[in-house]
Amino acid sequence: ALQLVNAMTWKAVRPNTISFNAAISACEKYGEWERVLQLLRAMTQGKVELDRITLNASTSACGKGDAWEKALWLFSVARQGSRDSNTITFGAAISACEKGGEWE
Repeated sequence: ALQLVNAMTWKAVRPNTISFNAAISACEKYGEWERVLQLLRAMTQGKVELDRITLNASTSACGKGDAWEKALWLFSVARQGSRDSNTITFGAAISACEKGGEWE
């Protein structure tokens, strides 16, 4: 998935939210939170919209990768502005805290 996003850039095809979300979801399955943060940076730099799916999968990836502080940061980003959070957003943040032993 990451290679496809990179290939799109090399072929002068601008990756969109859907293509980034696919790559982020692939990374999320394996807890590759550092790669997820790189993809989020690329989205921001490329002015690609971060949607609810982007932030939910990213928060979950950080939780699976024991990066609970990053998960909470993403949770706060999801709650700002026009991005509305849902039960998946809350669940991902709670799960990240639980895995990190931050239950308080």
